[in-house]
Amino acid sequence: MLSMLLSDKLSLWTVSRFELYMNVSQVDLYFVTITLQRATITGLMQIAAAAGMNCWGPGRAGNATKSDGSGPRGGRLMMLVWIILFSSLCLMVDGQMKIPPETVQQWAVSFSKEIAALSARYSGAKLLQKKYKDIEGMVKIEEVDGEELAKKFAEEMEEMLGRKMKSVKRLAEAAEDADLYHEYNETLEFDYYNSMLINSYDQEGNSVPLGGEFPLEANEHFNKLPVNTQLSNIQVPTNVYNRDPDILNGAYMSEALNDVFIDNFQKDPTLTWQYFGSATGFFRLYPGIKWTSDENGVVTFDSRNRNWYIQAATSPKDVVIVVDVSGSMKGLRLTIAKHTINTILDTLGENDFVNIIAYSDYVRYVEPCFKGTLVQADLDNREHFKILVEELHVKGEGKVKYAMKESFKILNEAAALGQGSLCNQAIMLITDGAMEDFQEVFKEFNWPERRVRVFTYLIGREMTFADNVKWIACNNKGYYTHVSTLADVQENVMEYLHVLSRPMVINHDHDIIWTEAYMDTVSPITEKLFDTQAQSLLLMTSVAMPVFSKKKETLSHGILLGVVGTDVALRELMRLAPRYKLGVHGYAYLITNNGYILSHPDLRPLYKEGKKLKPKPNYNSVDLSEVEWEDTEEKLRTAMVKGETGTLSLDVRTSVDKGTRVMFLKNDYFHTVLNETPFSLGIVLTRGYGQYIFIGNVSVEEGLHDLLAPDLTIASEWTYCETDIDPAHRKLNQLQAVVRYLTGKEPDLECDVLLLQQTLFDAVVTAPMEAYWTALMLNTSGMDDGVETAFLGTRSGLLRFQRYTGIEKRVAKSFLTSTDKENMFTLDHFPVWYRRAAEYPAGQFLYYMPRQDTRDVFRDYEADYSATLSAEEVEHQAEEGGRKRRRAEEEEGPIVISTTAVTVTVGKKTAIAGAIGVQMTLDAFESRFWSITSQPNDTDCSDIEGKCPLRCGSFDINCYLIDNNGFVLISKQRNDAGRFFGEVDGSVMTTLIRMGMFKRVSLFDYQAMCKMNSHSVNSARPLLSPFYGLASALKWLLSNFLLFLLEFNICGFWHTEHFADASAHKKKGDILQPCETEYPSFVYEPSVKETNSIIKCGRCQKMFVVQQIPDSNLLMLVVQADCDCSRQYSPITMEPKEVKYNASVKCDRMRSQKIRRRPESCHAYHPQENANDCGRASFISLSVSLFFICLSFSTIIS
Repeated sequence: MLSMLLSDKLSLWTVSRFELYMNVSQVDLYFVTITLQRATITGLMQIAAAAGMNCWGPGRAGNATKSDGSGPRGGRLMMLVWIILFSSLCLMVDGQMKIPPETVQQWAVSFSKEIAALSARYSGAKLLQKKYKDIEGMVKIEEVDGEELAKKFAEEMEEMLGRKMKSVKRLAEAAEDADLYHEYNETLEFDYYNSMLINSYDQEGNSVPLGGEFPLEANEHFNKLPVNTQLSNIQVPTNVYNRDPDILNGAYMSEALNDVFIDNFQKDPTLTWQYFGSATGFFRLYPGIKWTSDENGVVTFDSRNRNWYIQAATSPKDVVIVVDVSGSMKGLRLTIAKHTINTILDTLGENDFVNIIAYSDYVRYVEPCFKGTLVQADLDNREHFKILVEELHVKGEGKVKYAMKESFKILNEAAALGQGSLCNQAIMLITDGAMEDFQEVFKEFNWPERRVRVFTYLIGREMTFADNVKWIACNNKGYYTHVSTLADVQENVMEYLHVLSRPMVINHDHDIIWTEAYMDTVSPITEKLFDTQAQSLLLMTSVAMPVFSKKKETLSHGILLGVVGTDVALRELMRLAPRYKLGVHGYAYLITNNGYILSHPDLRPLYKEGKKLKPKPNYNSVDLSEVEWEDTEEKLRTAMVKGETGTLSLDVRTSVDKGTRVMFLKNDYFHTVLNETPFSLGIVLTRGYGQYIFIGNVSVEEGLHDLLAPDLTIASEWTYCETDIDPAHRKLNQLQAVVRYLTGKEPDLECDVLLLQQTLFDAVVTAPMEAYWTALMLNTSGMDDGVETAFLGTRSGLLRFQRYTGIEKRVAKSFLTSTDKENMFTLDHFPVWYRRAAEYPAGQFLYYMPRQDTRDVFRDYEADYSATLSAEEVEHQAEEGGRKRRRAEEEEGPIVISTTAVTVTVGKKTAIAGAIGVQMTLDAFESRFWSITSQPNDTDCSDIEGKCPLRCGSFDINCYLIDNNGFVLISKQRNDAGRFFGEVDGSVMTTLIRMGMFKRVSLFDYQAMCKMNSHSVNSARPLLSPFYGLASALKWLLSNFLLFLLEFNICGFWHTEHFADASAHKKKGDILQPCETEYPSFVYEPSVKETNSIIKCGRCQKMFVVQQIPDSNLLMLVVQADCDCSRQYSPITMEPKEVKYNASVKCDRMRSQKIRRRPESCHAYHPQENANDCGRASFISLSVSLFFICLSFSTIIS
């Protein structure tokens, strides 16, 4: 206001001078003076405009005429107003609003008392702290021994995994014995249960062939899927004939596995799916299920493609893929070659190494960065290669000799330097012919040892060079196949696996393998769950073992019958590391021998693409160093990969509340190896409160009484009692199981006695809270509006809460419900309010607004959810949570959570007993803030220097309430609530950071997904016209139709580039790819209690005052509102920025080989191997009619 910028004396001096010079009357002067004292700048402009308008008015005829008040006197008055306005604007630059800090301090103190009293009253925190204080003489506090804990967890995990391995061994033995006594019958007729056809009937109501009645019943243990626990059944891929003699003989022979499946399940009721994947293509699964096809009626699942099958069937391998890109490979041949490469890549795992070379007149690497080396065939690298393979184009003449030389050099150098797998080595040659004299290459590099196997794939229907290509394979212990159609690729690629398995089969070395973590999105077991767009899928690992033929007559051929295995859900494995033993910030994790994460609470395997959840391309190749990124020297990773037992301490930065808030912790890491597996276990304990655990004891009768209180629940994802062993217990939730065990109704339940003891103790100590909360609720006249829920939680996973408001009036309808995972005890974490309270002084309340968005604010394209949800929760949350959550988000308003820690102290040791708090609406918080921050008109301003009375409701003042991470709770603009203050006012936040009141902390995300523009994956010339594109599309459709009918490419001679363009060209658009990002978090420096400053912004200056709210994590900001600094200060955002590297650094990172532990066994050679079995040419039967149809259509289109 101008009255603050111009003193009364200055105004009078100005007026008197103009009275002298302008001859203006005293009445006019009085009018101008009063007006100036009351006007804003905007008001002065309006006055000036009004003065000008009053000099002229419309005449009766609409023409401008002078008004009666015009003339010399009116002109002088207008000039006076304009001169004073100009003078006041100049004074505004030099003058400055003064916000009295003492007033803001008084407000902060008053608000502190108000919210502290509100929180204390409705939470009952003082009562709960007193109850725990009263029992300090009855409890003992023990320091958690991390080394002993890691050892105990490891032993229990080894025992569990050992039971799975025994089950698999029994399956392998039974399968080999069944085959030994089975005589192959070419004309065998056998009706097995085909999982696609069971319970299917024809039009007359009769069972279809290979169908039949197959009873199915929903089973809790198998994710509530309908299963048959008395029988297994068989799935056959669409591209395999289900009555082929090999299939029928294998199905008949493997019937013997039914009894073993059932016996295994009885001995170990925690077993999940058991299976036998046959080398002939069928898949026997127990328990039997109804298999479903995709939307096209096709079953693409082939067990031989699964990682567990491939790893069990072969030893680790180094593979160089050599592809011919000469001119003769154009069109469909190149398409088949690319598909062959991708199929080979799919057969590789993280224990394998690979590179790809393309050749024509010269040799080039598909990825130039990988020149001369082998890279680990993890999922990330395989997907990278696939993208590059799509960009291959043909040109020139094919000279295979130089490509073979380069391949041998890569493999020889890797072996000499101790790199790669140090086991099998192979070259995969993909070509349409070899004309050169290439024998000298093999003489120089591979003969006579033939250490490197060479597998050849002849592409296309042309057989001219078949003998040359086959000779290469047969003289280098490899295998030759002829691939004439896309449909041939899968079966022909799989042949190399059988060849590599020969030494292991002849030796009868039954190596047990464990896979990396994977998400089975192909089989119907999880496909249904995946399609529901649930929050997460079930990550698992598989244990598998190869099955060999024992028949002496086939010994030298090394016949692999298949692979048996079973799945292990990782969430079940991690249950053996109970959360209550690890403390509020503690956790356990598992890694593989390659350093990749098997299970970790910070592993985020999914991302959102549109409305769909998808696995990230690199979800199972996330390295430990990318999650525990504070381990900059990788000491922790190196020790764990080597299988060592030890400990390490690290200062870490971690985030909570969907990545928005940073915490600084001192973590102790304890690690050890899991024997007979490639896995290592690590546990993390946080120093401070996490170092200690207190133990109390009460009688079962006393504790059980309080455990049955209606306001009490326990952590549903924790294991208080094991309910998965006895089928009769599987329908019990954890609280029901505990009660039945304690009352003696289920004495056979296996329960965690220590956890039950602590839960009963907590139930007794916290029992008075129920009566306290109920008394408050019944006193309706004394209830404050907006206080909705009181809650508490303890380390034992016990949760109590009281709803003060009915569901119809409640703003936070989802708070502390089953869908509110952030605020509940889960397998991965304690509630957010518990974790935040633990890092704040006990007895002082911490206030914050929980994030309302369901995604991580920094990971816009991710599902910010744990990877260890159960399948039941996945399905439930997908069906119920999705719809209800969207509706709740529309209905729910902003809320504030107030929370504080409760401790127990014995001697000099202090442990956290729990956390307690209250949830209220933002309206309830705001009403108290606005009433306190407004001085009345009769305020005594005599001793106040500056603006008085001061009101946050004034137009020239902005008041904010922000938390210790800089997030706005209260602002005049309601949509500012929940935003980072730097986005609201960049000038003030920048100044606070410069003054040291806030500190910027950099965090890193190595699992991010970033948008980047895609490009066409084919570099051939584009389509030239709409008709040309239509013709190409018709040609493609016809070709594929003929492929379906013939199962080979009768139009294989049809080498038009237009066909390749139509099939390979992809639309441009935004795609998501894995990336690394850096994002900021901000934290308040509590040593700075208050500050004020003036920000210079061009022609104006902005004053602000900051005051800490005592005994809280909040700050009050009072900011001058009439000075816009947005041009000088940009907003400070918390948006992540992609970490980009220049080409050289990026290449070095891609080539770098981290320390890894190789598998112990290797089977690369056996002297009795029959290397003469090296493949045969395929014969093509020509359909004359279809040939002429194809030829005629080609002529028309051309």
